Amino acid sequence: MDYYSIASILVVLSAIFGYINVRFLKLPITIGLMIITLLFTLVVIVIAQFDDTLLLQEKAFITSIDFETVLLDIMLSFLLFAGALHTNFNQLRIQRWPILVFATFGVLISTFLVGGIMYYVLSWLGLEIAFIYCLLFGALISPTDPIAVLGILKKAGAPKKLETKIVGESLFNDGVGVVVFLTIFAIAAKPNAAIEVSEIATLFLQEVVGGIGLGLILGWITYKLMKSIDNYEVEVILTLAAVMGGTMVAHQFHLSAPLAMVTAGLFVGNDTVRNSVMSETTELYVDKFWELIDVLLNTILFVMIGMEMLVLSLERNFIYAGLLAIPLLLICRYLSLWLPIKFFAKRLDFVPKTTLIMTWGGLRGGISIALALSLTSEMHRELFLVITYLVVIVSIIGQGLTVEPIIKRITKKYKPD
Repeated sequence: MDYYSIASILVVLSAIFGYINVRFLKLPITIGLMIITLLFTLVVIVIAQFDDTLLLQEKAFITSIDFETVLLDIMLSFLLFAGALHTNFNQLRIQRWPILVFATFGVLISTFLVGGIMYYVLSWLGLEIAFIYCLLFGALISPTDPIAVLGILKKAGAPKKLETKIVGESLFNDGVGVVVFLTIFAIAAKPNAAIEVSEIATLFLQEVVGGIGLGLILGWITYKLMKSIDNYEVEVILTLAAVMGGTMVAHQFHLSAPLAMVTAGLFVGNDTVRNSVMSETTELYVDKFWELIDVLLNTILFVMIGMEMLVLSLERNFIYAGLLAIPLLLICRYLSLWLPIKFFAKRLDFVPKTTLIMTWGGLRGGISIALALSLTSEMHRELFLVITYLVVIVSIIGQGLTVEPIIKRITKKYKPD
């Protein structure tokens, strides 16, 4: 199937499911689309008991989509830029140190905690998996998803300090998580080769520092170009060019495109640049354009996630491992956040029970599934894909539907900032 046909089918399904959600379910778009797509897929499976034509066609359609490439190499840059563009920069600057620690040390601690615990859990289930592959799973499942959580937090009316911590952490830990995953992947792919610590450090620094550096350059160039003109059509196109051209440059020089896009989005979206560069008309069109891009790609992404169920190997032990992983991942996330929050709580005004809220509000999403899809068969791809899928489904639907009342209940006595 050609790319145009694939894109057309996804957009049509997204539009239909999005309409059903808005008209009847009235749930946050990520949750609503996930539920509707899963129900649609289950209906197809039931129909297949009598006539498997539709099921075979849907399976062929799903397998024709390179989910990993579509999300990691294309969609992620647009989604992260859009998310960063609308993030409160002043609050982000105030909360920069805890966010930095959450997105770096938090991800690393979570990676090793999850990897170590899953190694013993899988062994207990009779699945002998090498520790390095369990560590790979820890790396791919540790990043939280800003795409899934942002709309839910806004609807919940979370205090700005809390919203900034969760969204800021999610924006940056995606990039860091991908880099950690790629680093461990490089080690796992050559188990018998001697890999120097200096090589690992170089790869990590090149991706992280290089990605942030590229983002600053892109943001500065876009700022200068927008400042020299007053034409909202061209200025919107300049922001689009920054994302598309910047992503190509990042891939060419092996830099972190997610970190580059987050940095560029924060640069262009901060109040100083907005007030000195954008007219009211330009600001309105830039914001609306990227909101539309965000919604469109979100709908397509979560329709794709829901349909991925058809290509999973649902073996009994795989399902048991996934169900056990869900509470264990929450415990690991809580532990990875506890020490940094304890440390910074003495310096910054934290919302009560921030650790609990950030644990429950740290939803997993499409990035984890895309990374799981990039595993090789030797790395037990099918096993970790099933575990990841179950974690993501429960995270988005279970945690997503309950995080709003939890936030409201815990923060109702907290004075808004």
